[in-house]
Amino acid sequence: MTGTGDERPLTTTVKRTLTLLRRATTLVAGTALVAGCGLIPGITEGSGDQPVTVMTWAPEKTGATNQPGMPAMAQAYARWINSHGGIDGRPLKVLTCNDHNDSVDATKCARAAVDQHAVAVVGSYSQYGRAFMSPLESAGIPYIGGYGVTDTEFTSPLSYPVNGGQAALLAGNGQQLAGECARTVLVRPDTVAGDDLVSLMNTGLALGDRPAATDLRAAEDATDYNDQAVRALSAASAVPDGKGCVVGALGERTDTFFDSFRRLRDGYPKVRTASVLGSVDQSVIDRSGGAQSAYEGAYVTGWYPAASDRRWDPMKKAIKERAFGDNRIDPADAGVQTTWIAYTVLRQVVEAIGDGEVTSDSVRRTLDKGLKVTTAGLTPSLRWDYDHMSAAGDYPRLVNARVTFQQVRDGRLVATRSTSVDVTKTLADAP
Repeated sequence: MTGTGDERPLTTTVKRTLTLLRRATTLVAGTALVAGCGLIPGITEGSGDQPVTVMTWAPEKTGATNQPGMPAMAQAYARWINSHGGIDGRPLKVLTCNDHNDSVDATKCARAAVDQHAVAVVGSYSQYGRAFMSPLESAGIPYIGGYGVTDTEFTSPLSYPVNGGQAALLAGNGQQLAGECARTVLVRPDTVAGDDLVSLMNTGLALGDRPAATDLRAAEDATDYNDQAVRALSAASAVPDGKGCVVGALGERTDTFFDSFRRLRDGYPKVRTASVLGSVDQSVIDRSGGAQSAYEGAYVTGWYPAASDRRWDPMKKAIKERAFGDNRIDPADAGVQTTWIAYTVLRQVVEAIGDGEVTSDSVRRTLDKGLKVTTAGLTPSLRWDYDHMSAAGDYPRLVNARVTFQQVRDGRLVATRSTSVDVTKTLADAP
């Protein structure tokens, strides 16, 4: 108001109302996500004025590891949250990037996040932690809810993981199999990330006084695994009473390995099978024949409740409302689930910031001050302040070391325990 002689400072309530009105105007104008920002191949960008800008990246259309559901879930989440008023009245803008399972492109994705002033990288996957974390750390951009495939995600002060990563899965799988298997054979990728899996599993097996696993390396982009299947069957079937176990932990190529395994196993005594979430999920089991698949009876260690658990219903509802039939998004996929949880964290961070400016610095400071994030029971409460850092040896940022023990029964992944298992001590004991 001007010229009335009665000017008074705006009250906090009025300021807040005007702020929300401005944000609502922006939201109506800019909820859609459109392709073509032209930064590097694979990046897409949303529209809108002064939104909360974040990035999600993952490898797509490669000859080895692919996680297309993660950026697709991020885009669907943006459409869903924006259709419900945004995050605390702010529109969410999602950039996506394809790292092509390549260290150079992983670095490019991180630099693109910096160039586009992303306040965080959220719910992403890359095997090249050292390549992408350095640009993010230099710019002060937090990495929220990565898939957990690299050690860097559990050591960088700018990383805020929501699960225990591959480390927790393999340590947990060893712990799960310690009571079932007299000998374990681990078939894993011949990569730097794969090198760590053996000692983690062995630490879990040691809890049951079991011998170290037989380590079989395999190319992560092979089209068949006949050689590894024969060697695994030979080693595991040498144990009497069907107490030999074969673990496939090859990511999306696990199904290729078990196809070779299924075709060759008839000539050998019975052995048991096992895997970890991310290598096997309900959709893989369904495609492989359900109860008649090679996974029937397999022991599976996961981060989260089984996909059939009702705690996933809000995610499934959001996918139904805003994924528009995008077949890249599978609610049973661990990558999709991780992205949902990561954006749940982002939402609570932005809400906690309130009227303040949402920047990479304010997001980081809010997390570092000990914001308690809840995920409707999909994980324990998550906090990343100093008092809640992990006692799990080389994984100080690992604040959720819980895993779930599941088994394939009648073609369905079902929990074998009513509660999750904390593998913090197992990780602390790993060499």
